[in-house]
Amino acid sequence: MSTADRAIAEWARGYLRRHPIAALETVGGQFVLGMRALRFLALDVVTGRFAFQEFVRQAAFMASSAALPTIFVALPIGVTLSIQFGLLAGQVGATSLAGAASGLAVIRQGAPMVAALLMASAVGSAICADLGSRKIRDELDAMEIMGVSVIRRLVVPRLAAGVLIGVSLTGIVCFVGFLAGYLFNVFVQGGAPGSFVATFSSFATVDDLVLTMIKAVVYGAIVAVVACEKGLTTKGGPAGVANSVNSTVVSSILLLMIVNVAFTQLYMILLPQQGL
Repeated sequence: MSTADRAIAEWARGYLRRHPIAALETVGGQFVLGMRALRFLALDVVTGRFAFQEFVRQAAFMASSAALPTIFVALPIGVTLSIQFGLLAGQVGATSLAGAASGLAVIRQGAPMVAALLMASAVGSAICADLGSRKIRDELDAMEIMGVSVIRRLVVPRLAAGVLIGVSLTGIVCFVGFLAGYLFNVFVQGGAPGSFVATFSSFATVDDLVLTMIKAVVYGAIVAVVACEKGLTTKGGPAGVANSVNSTVVSSILLLMIVNVAFTQLYMILLPQQGL
């Protein structure tokens, strides 16, 4: 084996040793941070120490950052699903089921994922940039020295706000996506309004909405925890903040996709007759 081949082999082995271990450490740190934040959230709510003002500020900021982009994304998502399911239903001679198919797709899969992805890109990046900037300015270390818990003061309100806004944005996407699909089916594809609504109400169940809300809660928590963990571990100056923001968006989306697959498979196992 030549010198170049040995160098490549050593680099490959080192890469495999470093990156899987680093990935596991990162996920483990995010899990620990999430569990600690949830514990402090429960304790602070019970004892009255919850940082309510910070929670309101963060919720208002998240809503202002992600609400309008979420609506603009929900519109084409609803129309696209209506087009695809309308064509498929026409091919099999079941055009009356287009409403049920597109509506259920929006509620079961589209709404929580669209809301979560918009939160990861708009909200998660902002949270990470804020905490990362404080980290490189040593503000977080100063808070710990003064006896102020960074998790209680900064992470817990953002976690609660992320869950609240995640659920709210999911509800907005459900409404806007369904309305866009309905209008497109009726006025563009020539579908019957009564058929669209009737087939949707025949197939949709309360379990679908419950699953969607559970997804929204989990996805909102994931985005908030990942963003906070990346921000709190930022290092390397302003360039490190930029790297942490980029890592936040990529890691959040990847984790959301994996969790969504787990939710989907679990739902199909528990409720096979109504599977996603």
